[in-house]
Amino acid sequence: MNIAFFLIPKNEVIHLPVNSTMRQALEKMEYHRYTAVPLIDEHGKYAGTITEGDLLWKMKNTPDLTFADTERVMIKDIPWRMTNNPVRVDAEMEGLLCLAITQNFIPVVDDSGIFIGIIRRREIIEYFSNESCKVNL
Repeated sequence: MNIAFFLIPKNEVIHLPVNSTMRQALEKMEYHRYTAVPLIDEHGKYAGTITEGDLLWKMKNTPDLTFADTERVMIKDIPWRMTNNPVRVDAEMEGLLCLAITQNFIPVVDDSGIFIGIIRRREIIEYFSNESCKVNL
């Protein structure tokens, strides 16, 4: 099945420009209670995902970094522990299961790499659960 049916469009997805500050990421994650947020470059392309872990490791590995100082730390200067791989909008659900093992969400891009939304792990699991139930009936 095509993933477009499960797509949460960009206008409904919390995301940040890649040139945001660490403080903006922290505040957005806290407010929305998210553990990861997609990052978009100045051309609208998917640039990566910043996670709570990335932010925590930056705090741990930066002596004397205070919360107030986080407004001077740019997201693009924070190392990412993992890469959330995007998929194209014409992908099939069967191709997402392996990605969902390690990613909370799968970023979706168009043919030009423009970020158009996400598919959450929850929808992927529900899809395969429903497919499994159909087979077992």
